[in-house]
Parts: sequence; structure tokens; C-alpha cells
Amino acid sequence: MPDLGYFSFRDVWSPVFLLFMLAVVVLYTFAVGPWRERFAGSAPVGAKRQTAFWLGIALLYLAQGGPLSLLGHLMFSYHMGSMAISYVVVPPMLLYGIPDWMWRAAFSHRFWRPLRFLMNPLLTLGFFNIFFSFYHMPAIHDWIMTHYFVHALYYILLLVTAMMMWWHIYCPVPEWNRLTPLRVIGYIFLDSLLLTPACVLIIFAGSPLFSVYYDPHDWARAMGYCVSGDLSALLAQGGPGLFNRMSPVEDQQLGGIIMKLLQEFVNAGAMYGVFVQWYRKERAKEDDPSLQEVSAATRMNNV
Repeated sequence: MPDLGYFSFRDVWSPVFLLFMLAVVVLYTFAVGPWRERFAGSAPVGAKRQTAFWLGIALLYLAQGGPLSLLGHLMFSYHMGSMAISYVVVPPMLLYGIPDWMWRAAFSHRFWRPLRFLMNPLLTLGFFNIFFSFYHMPAIHDWIMTHYFVHALYYILLLVTAMMMWWHIYCPVPEWNRLTPLRVIGYIFLDSLLLTPACVLIIFAGSPLFSVYYDPHDWARAMGYCVSGDLSALLAQGGPGLFNRMSPVEDQQLGGIIMKLLQEFVNAGAMYGVFVQWYRKERAKEDDPSLQEVSAATRMNNV
């Protein structure tokens, strides 16, 4: 791991972002606790689900505001690790942690009705993978990394579209679920396929693609996003080479592998979870004839 002793506490831990994330945790804790009765149809939220939300927020902070965020500006492999945690690991944890009655309170208003088409499964599947792949086109990536306001907006866009994509895998509101278990499994498989081209191009590129990780001038401009001090001393000591002991190509290859392997691992877990729940429901129907009648009536109503 690169030595972070060159950087201040503010650079490493982003106190303002930390306070914001703590405020989110406090609001959530009060919403599922003392304020729960203010929500229609609310029910207690178990410790397991609350812990999932808290842990998801903690990981999101570490990836986007904590040490991993700074490391992601020093090495591409850490950048891809940060992306994988933020957009592959965190979204299902947040979806699991936020109860259905809170989602209904937030999105049942008629204001959202004209925008419901955006939650079409094919659209949500495409949004994240297209935005992610577009971001990792070398010229686009370097431009966004050196334009700080655009960088922040784009990362928010990636998080929103990742949540939209994961919604159809772990839909927290039963009546808003659009996919059968079999289609969810196919959805997860397509997600893995759509992200593969970007990762393959990064892994098998024979030369460095992203100048912000090897060019001293571009590196200094990108580091200005997360470092408040003067970078001239670091540039005099070697700039990006001071922190990265791997070659730019090796670092790049490792980053692509990290992203793809973590996505495959999480997707395999999601696919297994969907299959197990599907299997248990089918077994319950076999054991209880009344459930078979309800299922048959539902299919007739959908015809």
C-alpha cells in the first residue's frame, strides 16, 4: 500500500464528507426507530437489516471519502477497487437495509409517475453499464478526473444508476417487483456480460490508458481533487512513481481484474440467493395446496 504519511488528516479522511455520511446514518436510525410511527404501514426493522445499511454507508464513505478514495487517485487498481465497492457491493446492502415502507413513502407520490419508465429492467441494466464503460474510455476518464465538479456529479450518477440496476435483483417493495426469479437470474447474467468488454479492454491493453496515473502533469491536476496542499514537493520526488511500485500497465491490469472478479463474486452470490428463495417458494407451494390455488389464480389474472 502506498505511504499516506505525505498527506494531511483532511486529505485522507475528508471530514466534511464524513459528517455528511454520519448525518445520513443518524437520520436513518431515527427514521426506523423513534420516528417510525410517522410512516404509513411501518413495521420494525430488524438489527440485521439496520447493520447492513450502516455497513453499506461505512463502505461507501471509505470508498468515496476515506483512505480508499485517496488511494484511488494514486493507483488505478485502488480506483477500481473503490468503484467495485461503491457500485457492486454497497447498493444491495442499502436496498436490503431500507424497509419497504420507507421506499413507499419516498416514491409513491404522483410526481414520480411520469418517470416510472426509467425503471424498466432493460433500461436500468443499460444505464449503469453504459455510464461505467463510457467513464473508463481513456480520454473521458482523464477529463472527468481533472474536472472536480463533473467528477462529483458523475460519481453520484453512477451510484444512482447502480441502485436502479440492483433494484430488480433485490427489489425491497414486493408489489413493485417486475421480474420473476428466472428472469432475475437472466438479468444478473446479462449484467456480468455487459461489464465484461470494458474490463477486458483494460486488462489486455498493451500500453497505459489513463494518463492521470503516469503523467506527472495530469496526475497533479487529478490529485488536486483530494489534496489541499502544494504538490510540488511530491512532483519533485517522482510524482505518481513515488507511490506506485508497479508499472502503469501492471497496475491497470490488476484494476481490471479486481473489478471483474468482485463483480462476478457478488453476482454469483446474488444468483444463488435468488435461486434458493425461488426453490423454497416452490417447495412451500407443493406442501400447501392453498398456495398453489393462489398462484394459479394470479397467473389467470395476469393473462
